[in-house]
Parts: sequence; C-alpha cells; structure tokens
Amino acid sequence: MLITCIGHASFLLEMECGLRILFDPYDASCGYPVLHTPADVVLASHRHHDHHAVETVPGTPRIIDRAGEYDLASGVKLTAIRAWHDDAQGALRGETLLFLLEGEGLRVAHLGDLGHLPGAEQVSALSPVDVLMIPVGGHYTIGAEDAARTAMLLEARVILPMHYRTKANQDWPITPVEDFTRLYAPDEAETLPLLRVCREDLSCQPKVAVLSPLSLKK
Repeated sequence: MLITCIGHASFLLEMECGLRILFDPYDASCGYPVLHTPADVVLASHRHHDHHAVETVPGTPRIIDRAGEYDLASGVKLTAIRAWHDDAQGALRGETLLFLLEGEGLRVAHLGDLGHLPGAEQVSALSPVDVLMIPVGGHYTIGAEDAARTAMLLEARVILPMHYRTKANQDWPITPVEDFTRLYAPDEAETLPLLRVCREDLSCQPKVAVLSPLSLKK
C-alpha cells in the first residue's frame, strides 16, 4: 500500500490490487495547487470546499460522502462513521465523517475534520488503527494535544498529521505541524515523501510520518 499526501487533508492511497482511493479533495480556495488526481473512489468527509471538491477529480470515480459500510473491491471494506466538526455536537460546523478502510491486512483511518475527542463507540469502531490520518492544526478541528490523545485512544501504529499550517495557507488560523511533532521524541517523527507500508513492516515505520505535500512540489 502506497500513501501520498496531496495537500491539506487530501491523501491518495494506492493498493496492490490497483485500486486508487482519494481522501478529501480540495479546491483552489484553500491555497494548495489543485492536481486533478485520478482515482477510482473519492471519499469526502463533509461538504466544505477544502474537503469535498469532487469536481476536481477527472473521470467518473465512485464518490462516498455518507455514513455506512461499503465494499470497494474484493477484500477491501470501508466504514464511514458520523462525528462532529466541532466540540459543540455540530452546533458550530456540523458533521464530519471518519473513514476506516480495511484491506491488505491493514486498518487505515482518516478522521476528516474531527472537532472533538472520539467517544467510546467511535473508539470501539475504529481501533486499533495501523495508519491514522488525523487533523492536528486546531481552530477548525482538534489541535495538537487532542490529536495525540486521539491517536493513543485509537492505538495508532503510524500517525500521518494533516490539516495544519504550511506556506500554502499561512493566513489560516491553524498551527504548524511542529506543534504536533514536538509532543513526540525526536526519533519518533520523520518527514517522508510518501509512505509505503504493508502489514509485515509496520514495526519498522516511524511513529509519526509527516508526508511532504505533493501539490507543493510542483
């Protein structure tokens, strides 16, 4: 399984079977260049412009933006779970979806714009997580400390932080990824161009992998 950060909260997951899954595509208004990444399946956690720009994906991919259970391919299962985009039960920003992808012996989760610590039912449904894509920038989502606590609750093996401040969105009121990585020992966090992972090599992966956004390399 190959995971590439496109930018912001968007990741491309490429499976050994050839299936390409794109999480939370964004539009140009969030500051990152739009790459028009091809995908077979697009997962959109909620209908904000920086997470639901499905029109930027070429072709006719399958779009999933509702809670439920889905079969994406033989041996590849997706569960989309409702959560809140804020810590006021949705009164401020509404709902977001939490995605759990199971396939190739791995459990991979993307937490959308989670705005609160997950409840007991959400923890039970998601954990343990092998690879966790989690917002860390605060203001619109949970911040660094709650993200670290959430990762611990979900027993995450590898953490991919997202939704933090970069040169693409310097005017956003969110914090840089360093506010999250400094919560871990120096040898637990690495910056990588992408993550190639399989069940057998999980123990060799860093605890925190900051994936360099592909859109900022163009």
